[in-house]
Amino acid sequence: MHETSEITRRKSRMIHVGRVAVGGDAPISVQSMTNTETCDVQATVAQIQRLAAAGADIVRVSIPTMDAAQAFAEIRKAVDVPLVTDIHFDYRIALEVAKLGADCLRINPGNIGREDRVRQVVEAARDRGIPIRIGVNAGSLEKDLQKKYGEPTAEALVESALRHMEILERLNFREYKVSLKASNVAMAVAAYRKMATLTEQPLHLGITEAGALRGGTVKSAIGLGMLLAEGIGDTLRVSLAADPVEEVKVGFEILKSLKLRTKGVNLIACPSCSRQEFDVIGTVNALEARLEDIQESIDVAVIGCVVNGPGEAKEVQVGLAGGSPNLLYKDGKPYGKVANAELVDTLERMVREELKRRAAGAPVIPIKALS
Repeated sequence: MHETSEITRRKSRMIHVGRVAVGGDAPISVQSMTNTETCDVQATVAQIQRLAAAGADIVRVSIPTMDAAQAFAEIRKAVDVPLVTDIHFDYRIALEVAKLGADCLRINPGNIGREDRVRQVVEAARDRGIPIRIGVNAGSLEKDLQKKYGEPTAEALVESALRHMEILERLNFREYKVSLKASNVAMAVAAYRKMATLTEQPLHLGITEAGALRGGTVKSAIGLGMLLAEGIGDTLRVSLAADPVEEVKVGFEILKSLKLRTKGVNLIACPSCSRQEFDVIGTVNALEARLEDIQESIDVAVIGCVVNGPGEAKEVQVGLAGGSPNLLYKDGKPYGKVANAELVDTLERMVREELKRRAAGAPVIPIKALS
């Protein structure tokens, strides 16, 4: 079996976004954000349900108007995943969604005006046990910081965050998390590294506006991976110009690659070469699509030949090594043989049977052949 992560996580304070703990020794949670028109309740609910089905721990919804706040009331009733409400400038919207069941307020206290308005929002959050997310972004730094630094920098992001944090600390409110996002990977990483030394509040990781599916995935994997490998980060969102469900999938893949989360199928597959005894790429793509609904942790290896195949297949719960014939392994032991035409069906069946066996606590019974 594969080893668990040896990463030592930064010590942080635990807060709760609905039922999901963020920080402390809680698992690193994966978030996404709806991109539907919030006032279209049906479309927004449907997207949240898709995100939850993909494994999202938390979902953020933009609330730009009072009409959107009223729509949020209906959305909140229709889903049970924790919801963060994204609000800018208008403290009245924050007060409204706090009453309507928001699990977290994403609002920068320094941007909502007079002290009395900030105090009202903080007290509403305190009274209802709702945390606040301070979200600093390189694209929306305060004008005086833009002038001071000349351009967005890691130092500017940190200074902006500290300003907002000081307001909440002055009001004796500690239930908050902080993000310092930039599309520049090096800038974001430097900002998070600095902030990690200055506070014990939980950190929400993200490379903002990372790009389309492929480029954004690479940038996010590099930036978030660097930080996570150093033990920095308590929750994350991968920001992609793509279906938000892809953000959730990529987020979990990043965590799984570092052995920080084990939710879902961890698919190990070779890139294929002329030694392959079956269509590795086609098999892997078909299998991945069929197993998307699985939330339990399970390792599956699909290797095209006998060079690395048996070694990899013996290290996972369900494994396949190409050969003449192709060999199946289960929990490290030979399990049977399978023809090329039956690969996907057989592997899917083995995975689902393994999960059922675990749930029932039954032993593994090897078989001589499956075809």
